[in-house]
Amino acid sequence: MSVQKNEKWSHRFIIAAVIQSIFAAIWTIPIVLPWIKPSVAMVMAAGSAGTWFTVGYILYIIVGVLGNAAIGLIYQHFETVEGKVVSGITNALAWLQLILFNLGVMAATWSLMIAGYFGEADLLPPAVGGKGLTEGQVHVLLLSHFINPVGTFVIITVLGVIIGAIAFLSISLKE
Repeated sequence: MSVQKNEKWSHRFIIAAVIQSIFAAIWTIPIVLPWIKPSVAMVMAAGSAGTWFTVGYILYIIVGVLGNAAIGLIYQHFETVEGKVVSGITNALAWLQLILFNLGVMAATWSLMIAGYFGEADLLPPAVGGKGLTEGQVHVLLLSHFINPVGTFVIITVLGVIIGAIAFLSISLKE
């Protein structure tokens, strides 16, 4: 199957959605197969810092996978239904959207998952593979160091969304 020249951006975002789906599947493996101690499922079930993992995982699937697919459908509408060509500055904006959106989503959600796993693992008792630390200790020693980076990555994601919206408006106003 060949991609039509006028369907390049819908294709790129659908490919990004497929790649993000593969990563989501990889993140799912340690949840359902408890090879790691403490298990990821235990961390998620425990709540507290483990909530960071759960939120990151769910957001990764919703924003990373479904978000890319939705953006791809918007580009498909412009490229095939309306027959508009993404070129010039709009092409550059689309590239920025693809890069910033995907980089931001992955960095923000993966940071949440990593911080959540290790934070909750540190809270769990040593008998199940944890360190038995208090919530205060975990917040000071680990979680607090992720707050600003996650926020920065969210801003990068939002910047990608805004740039994409500008691209969409530019495309929609073309004759």
